[in-house]
Amino acid sequence: MLHTGRKRGDVFDIQSVKYQFEQMKNIMKKALITGANKGIGYEIARHLGKAGWQVIIGARDEERAKKAMETLKADGVKAMDWQYVNLSDNKAIEISANEISDKYPDLSLLVNNAGIPGNMAVPSYEQTLKDVIDTLQVNYVGTFYLTKLLLPVLENNKGRVVNITVPSVFSPYWHPMAYVASKAGQNTMTSIMAWEFDHYKRPLEIFDIHPGATSTDLNNHYSGPGSHQPEVIGEKIEKIIDDGKRHNGEFIELYPIVDEGNY
Repeated sequence: MLHTGRKRGDVFDIQSVKYQFEQMKNIMKKALITGANKGIGYEIARHLGKAGWQVIIGARDEERAKKAMETLKADGVKAMDWQYVNLSDNKAIEISANEISDKYPDLSLLVNNAGIPGNMAVPSYEQTLKDVIDTLQVNYVGTFYLTKLLLPVLENNKGRVVNITVPSVFSPYWHPMAYVASKAGQNTMTSIMAWEFDHYKRPLEIFDIHPGATSTDLNNHYSGPGSHQPEVIGEKIEKIIDDGKRHNGEFIELYPIVDEGNY
């Protein structure tokens, strides 16, 4: 029941009612964020939780996931549980997707944040085949497979998929081949799925967010030109997710890639 706190004769406060209505809706909103035990994923989970979402921590490491949950809960975030998600193993993805669908039938948001950098320290022609394959598996194939398997439950809830990514186009300032190629696959997935959701009138939404250079493990906590801290990025991403707008098929860039002085 909606409690407005009004007594007979009180002035009706429409803003208060709207706020409480949004809070009631938020009680039912559940989001799975992959790679949420640290970095950008953790901050996305923290800010979504602060905004009223019930967050599920997707991670590979139980100890790190539980530690993240403890700190989130201490910060007032509704961290429901952690979920094992290993994007390097397709069979494990199937098991995880089944568990997620069973435990969270009202899941309405998937944030594909987890990824690996590949070897960013070498030119493209010195990257090993294994490094390229492993990076593509986690950042594109595994991400695609998890998304595919969770689409039925997301569709039941008119849900959304948000991919944390980088531009597909070449940049002279930053261009680790395996990583950019894997994200190009992910970006293509986003564009095609978005068109198909609209074309076939599926109640789903998928879009990309490019955070720009962010100081995380992925780049050895780079803090030079153009870099931002994860908490800044997490807050901006939450604002986009909760802005009430439809972003299907969009590539939203928070900060562009800039000359870091490496080339």
